Amino acid sequence: MLNIERENSILELLKQKEVIKIQEIVEFLNISEATARRDLASLEKKELVKRVHGGAILNNSLDTTKDFNIQYRRNLNRVEKEKIAKYAASFIKRDSYIFLDAGTTTLCMIKYLKNLNIKVVTNGLNLIDELEKYEIESYLIGGKIKSKTSCTVGFSAAQYIKTFNFQYAFIGVNAVTLDGYSTPDFEEALIKSEAINKSTDTFFLCDHSKIGKSSFTIFSTLDKGTLITDKPLSKEYKNIVKVEVVK
Repeated sequence: MLNIERENSILELLKQKEVIKIQEIVEFLNISEATARRDLASLEKKELVKRVHGGAILNNSLDTTKDFNIQYRRNLNRVEKEKIAKYAASFIKRDSYIFLDAGTTTLCMIKYLKNLNIKVVTNGLNLIDELEKYEIESYLIGGKIKSKTSCTVGFSAAQYIKTFNFQYAFIGVNAVTLDGYSTPDFEEALIKSEAINKSTDTFFLCDHSKIGKSSFTIFSTLDKGTLITDKPLSKEYKNIVKVEVVK
């Protein structure tokens, strides 16, 4: 098993339990104690876990607001992302022009878009193979390549978006507060903001772990579209944001 596969398995275990012991990792993955400790050290360096005596806990306060590698984000809250993605796709009508933001939830949407005869514009390098797989007509926005999150960003990419009109935009969200939707990267925020401005209907996609957290750059206020999430919001958000809660 590769290092990243072991680390993703450890993250999945930690999502199910508040604390995981070294011995549990050893038995679950059939690896040595030394390997388990190295894997935890690697995850801690990436700020995904915190090591405690004899084991580790999930670093929940950081898993949405910081700019983690897409390989790790793909394995966070996978069940919730899949539900949100399927529900989001149900809003799309045939023959539509849509923007798909780079991200892991939008990646999950693509299999539900086949046979709709849509055109997709995206900055998501991670989406291209899946779009090709389902033979969806697609346009990749040019710009600076950000390998960490597998997308194109920057001023030129944002300018390119201005040449399009979309019926729908589906935007990934790192954090949500009453102040608005935010992301760790200013250049990604530019892309999201321009796509929102060029869309008739915008859908913001995020699971419950991102609610009530803030990140570096606000790219939209809460009234710009519909938030699709997996749990009801607290009362303070009532009358401020339109919400669709996935069952």
